Amino acid sequence: MLSEITIAELEHAPEAVRAVVAEVPDENKVTLDVPAETDRLANLYVGAGVLPKWCWTDAQHIATATLSDVDVLVSWNFKHMVNLQRIRGYNAVNAGLGYQQLEIRTPAEITHGED
Repeated sequence: MLSEITIAELEHAPEAVRAVVAEVPDENKVTLDVPAETDRLANLYVGAGVLPKWCWTDAQHIATATLSDVDVLVSWNFKHMVNLQRIRGYNAVNAGLGYQQLEIRTPAEITHGED
């Protein structure tokens, strides 16, 4: 699953990153629309101190995944996403609103050692 936010970011990503996404067969790609509540939830993450305001796009990624009932968000962003303290913060905000807990993992954690 890719959100419209991710697709926009990939336009400026290094070729090696774009190549990883390009290798996924089209029939296995799902593009998520950004839910209307995304900015509200992203604001709550920022307001709770989970992320600084300048990490707005990262907050939108987390909010989009949460609101879209994504089971696992996969990221290479270790500073703002795949970070235990921040994951706990996102999930605390989510729990307070009755949303599911979001798993956030690295690509290595989901590839089962495959190249």
